[in-house]
Amino acid sequence: MKQPAATLDVSGLPTFGFGPASTTWWATLGLIFIESTVFALGIASYFYLRGQAPAWPPDSAPPDLLWGSLNTVIMLLSCLPNYLASQAAHRFDLQRVRLGLVLCLLFSLLFLGGRIGEFASLNVNWSHNAYGSITWMLLGLHTVHLITDTFDTLVLTVLFFTGPVESKRYVDVSENGDYWYFVVISWLAIYAVIYWGPRF
Repeated sequence: MKQPAATLDVSGLPTFGFGPASTTWWATLGLIFIESTVFALGIASYFYLRGQAPAWPPDSAPPDLLWGSLNTVIMLLSCLPNYLASQAAHRFDLQRVRLGLVLCLLFSLLFLGGRIGEFASLNVNWSHNAYGSITWMLLGLHTVHLITDTFDTLVLTVLFFTGPVESKRYVDVSENGDYWYFVVISWLAIYAVIYWGPRF
């Protein structure tokens, strides 16, 4: 009589993991790939329209540099609390994760406040011409990403303060930090296009 095959007991394996061991990491990577393509198409459209225009911007001044540059500094500084929160998540350090998430949330809200100043200093309306439309579209597209990540950070912050906190939630903090780095890198490209593109 044939003996039944031995079964492998996997009950001791962890139910979550950081980085490539997490399905959330792969999902975030896929999302970043898709959204990078959208940003690249938007930037390509900007330069296509610029190539068709005799003057760029056609009949307005380039965007004022103050708000965009200030927001860029804020965005770069925001990487530090995201990094610290992510490192604390890898150590399952609840107090430091809470502190990091609060700081991340404050930086996000500060940046969103500065974004209002950016829209006001573009020196063109979205409906004025093709330049205005593509400029507002690029800034608006990045703003949507900023709002969604701010909301995600808010949800994580509430979860970590109201507890109990499941161990797998620490992975969410790490993935949130990874996505934020994408938001920062994409902003650097969009900042260069919107604020310096019309000046060259």
